[in-house]
Amino acid sequence: MVVYSFYIFDRHTECIYSKRWTPSTTSNNKAVKSNALSNGNIPPAARKALSKEDDAKLIFGTVFSLKRMVRQLGGEDDSFLSYRTGEYKLHYYETPTNIKFVMLTDTKTNNLRIVLHQIWANLYVEFVVKNPLSPAEHPGGVGVSNELFELGLESFISQVLTA
Repeated sequence: MVVYSFYIFDRHTECIYSKRWTPSTTSNNKAVKSNALSNGNIPPAARKALSKEDDAKLIFGTVFSLKRMVRQLGGEDDSFLSYRTGEYKLHYYETPTNIKFVMLTDTKTNNLRIVLHQIWANLYVEFVVKNPLSPAEHPGGVGVSNELFELGLESFISQVLTA
């Protein structure tokens, strides 16, 4: 399993935490350029990367739209868990307080709803919510800046990757 990125959105649609893991690349740039010229499409590795803010807005907009579409088509009892494209799989978990956890992984990964729940319950609640120095609200995109949370997330993700 490969984890590409992880996002936390608050109830006001602000991205309060984002983390990217860069996959190791073994291809050279010449091969990428020749592939781009042969069929006219630009492969994902050669595309210009979005800024962190734009990337978070795009992810939230996608999640919001898919969640709304699932509710309209399936009713109030149905919920959005994940979706898969040809390049990645997006996993989604929403807490009772409308904090949204989103993780992007490779396409072969099974549903990570339980993993996202564990990140919320064991890391976010313990190191961010229960921290008296951490703000209860994150106005204007002031994010989670807790070293214990970040270290715990790194450790937890590395354990999940090896399992």
